[in-house]
Amino acid sequence: MEVVLGLRAKSRIALLIVLVLGVVLAGIYGLLKPVSNGCSMTYMYPTYIPIQFSSSDSAPAKYGLYLYHEGWKAIDFKEHVRKLSGVPVLFIPGNGGSYKQVRSLAAESDRAYQAGPLERTYYREAWLTPEEGGEEDRDVGGYELPNRYDSRLDWFAVDLEGEHSALDSGVLEQQASYVVRCIHRILDQYEESFKAREKEGAATSATLPKSVILVGHSMGGFVARAVVIDPHLRKSAVETILTLSSPHQYPPVALQPSFGHYFRHVNREWRKGYEVQTTAAGHYLSDPVLSNVVVISISGGYNDYQIRTKYESLDGIVPPTHGFMISSTSMKNVWLSMEHQVILWCNQLVIQVSHTLLSLADPRTGQPFSDTRIRLSIFSKMLRSAIPQSFNWRTQSRLSQQSIHAPTRDVKDRTESLIISDACPSNVHWSDDGLERDLYIQTTTVTVLAMDGRRRWLDIRKLGTNGRSHFMLVTNLAPCSGVRLHLWPEKGNSTSELPVCKRIFEVTSRMVLIPSGPAPRQIEPGSQTEQAPPSAVLLLGPQDMRGFRFLTISVAPRPSISGRPPPAVSMAVGQFFNPEEGERDISPWSPPVSSYSHKDLSWKEDHPLALNLSFTSSLGLLPVIFSLKTAGCGIKSSGLPDEQAGDMDNSKLCKLRCFPPVAFAWDETSGLHVFRNLYSDTIVVDSSPSLWSSPRSSEKTSVMLVVDPHCSYRSEMTVSVIAVASRLLLVYNSQIIGLSIVVIFFVLMRQACAWDRNLPIPSMLKALESNLRFPVPFIYLAIAPIGLSLLVGFWISQPSPSFASFTIVSVVCYFLANGFVAILILISQLYFYWSDRLTEMEQGEGRCPFC
Repeated sequence: MEVVLGLRAKSRIALLIVLVLGVVLAGIYGLLKPVSNGCSMTYMYPTYIPIQFSSSDSAPAKYGLYLYHEGWKAIDFKEHVRKLSGVPVLFIPGNGGSYKQVRSLAAESDRAYQAGPLERTYYREAWLTPEEGGEEDRDVGGYELPNRYDSRLDWFAVDLEGEHSALDSGVLEQQASYVVRCIHRILDQYEESFKAREKEGAATSATLPKSVILVGHSMGGFVARAVVIDPHLRKSAVETILTLSSPHQYPPVALQPSFGHYFRHVNREWRKGYEVQTTAAGHYLSDPVLSNVVVISISGGYNDYQIRTKYESLDGIVPPTHGFMISSTSMKNVWLSMEHQVILWCNQLVIQVSHTLLSLADPRTGQPFSDTRIRLSIFSKMLRSAIPQSFNWRTQSRLSQQSIHAPTRDVKDRTESLIISDACPSNVHWSDDGLERDLYIQTTTVTVLAMDGRRRWLDIRKLGTNGRSHFMLVTNLAPCSGVRLHLWPEKGNSTSELPVCKRIFEVTSRMVLIPSGPAPRQIEPGSQTEQAPPSAVLLLGPQDMRGFRFLTISVAPRPSISGRPPPAVSMAVGQFFNPEEGERDISPWSPPVSSYSHKDLSWKEDHPLALNLSFTSSLGLLPVIFSLKTAGCGIKSSGLPDEQAGDMDNSKLCKLRCFPPVAFAWDETSGLHVFRNLYSDTIVVDSSPSLWSSPRSSEKTSVMLVVDPHCSYRSEMTVSVIAVASRLLLVYNSQIIGLSIVVIFFVLMRQACAWDRNLPIPSMLKALESNLRFPVPFIYLAIAPIGLSLLVGFWISQPSPSFASFTIVSVVCYFLANGFVAILILISQLYFYWSDRLTEMEQGEGRCPFC
């Protein structure tokens, strides 16, 4: 006898199914709807030259190796191969990928080589941290980026026949073995080409390459790392690896146990590879096997649904001294999140990667630098922004103190009039004769609306009181050619024997580049336009300004010193402020509640230039639609006649005075995200909170708003159901699938238990519905395992996530799993019901009524 559902049980199941279907449909819609990533297309004229293996090589016939050539003219393949003399780079495609995907990177590399390095700017560059083997704010060995490129990149690509390497570890091993043969063939080809040129007397003095740079996309990046630990690979044949949206920590879809075992094996060998080799007695034997290998992982950010940022991390695999992961959202000159395939052709990213790889070449040898610190420093300078990856006022001030005051130890033996590490180059020089009369600022906020050629003096002791110990400047003027900043000591009040002119410190090159939106369009000359978006930010802490009395901001005159026209609209806003006045803690319930109660955050005029918002719930799980509106800016009316003013509202008027706001979001997992022109945007990061492998800090997201203090603002925070549903399915899909399997076993266990006790056997829906009854059995089926897992984590001293968020997310996933199983049961019952009906009809009438 089978127990069927009652009315109350049916209502519970129906409600659960409706909720689950709503979440699934909303999530799928959010994941499938087109995403505007802001990427520009890359164009090329590709030619693929097959590279032949020797007859004695036992390479698989189904694979292939090609050399890329950019250009529309027909070429002689043999002659082109004979001229090989650049830096060899091998592209490895990913799961189901094609060797032809190399075309964007190879084409832009060729154009970058011909055009030369990117234009030199004087913004602050990123540097290696002490954990990465560098010194604060100092170059490694005084290395500077090249002024020209001496070696081109020779791009090779391996044809893996579009195999689905993400499903089978055996395919990965076979591909890695073939890539090893390709590397050896490439190095041999350079030697053959050199000897052929030498016979003809056309050999160059360039050094033959001893290693190949590997660039892998998706699973191709993991194949590149598997190649390095292959016992058949020649020594030092691979020393530089760059991966694009590649999983390193875990396989994206581990359908086979062997797949997870292979990942663990490769990662274990990499950890051993960075350990010093010792004898059984513990005596030194040799340096680490992988001591010369540098790995850089680039992730696509929150728009990459296939490979999450957490999977692409190198933590625990590659030490900080030999590699790092960076998200495309924080890459210099990129600042965009992109889908899994878009990362291969996004022009902004492809250009930056091309120039980075060209900069690796040592001008003395024409091949990549052998020093790992120099290579890592080049990657850091070319890819990273100088914006800190985490925002902390005290830490930032302490680092700044070291960078500014360190040079004073070497000043006494100098004779220059300006002694600073952050000074502008001598070829960009301003004389005092070129500046108009000085301005002495009496307020804590200083504004520049034009390139007026004036120097503004700010009294640090007077303006930096009452806790306003920090100074920030945002501007769209270029450092050195558009604006310069100096710190001045107080005359006659210093213990130093040097004159005042030799104790001036320039801090112009401490300006950090930030992404800016499009410049406002001027309808006609002389007409009013909206304020220009800022493109740089400068931050000085109390330790930076200690011992100095004045801060000066010198603005260039209208004619550009650099020889280029100045911006159509110039802006700069600086302020002494107290960072604690702009701090707000946002609880996880504030955005959902404000969606219905319209509870807003507001800031009056003369607020801090930087506002710090701390979200206690990760924006990786709870994306917030943040709308910032100007409530006032001291303008009562437009001053235009009524017939001309029309419907110009206060918001439009304020845009004439206040610059567009900018938001910086910091996340422990995915790093920095920049949202420019933040009048209305969805703030989301790619994080994985509430998982055992996630750090506790991933539960929070820090957001800094840079807003004009001349305007008052009102903000609205709402939560999009579609965005939350899509993030929930994306982040916790594996947990939901695993719980669904557990729920099925619960249902079968209840039926088996009833049968064993000679009780009426409940239907599958009846057994599933009993799982949802509160308090029993819901308590021991859902809550008890959560508590047990937290207890075990505490017992083995494993870092655990927040109890509240872990419990909420686990319960939500448990309900979704029950809903999925209920839908599966109904579909199967419906299928069997119609099958029986059709069978009965065929037997009764001899034919199918629907045929």
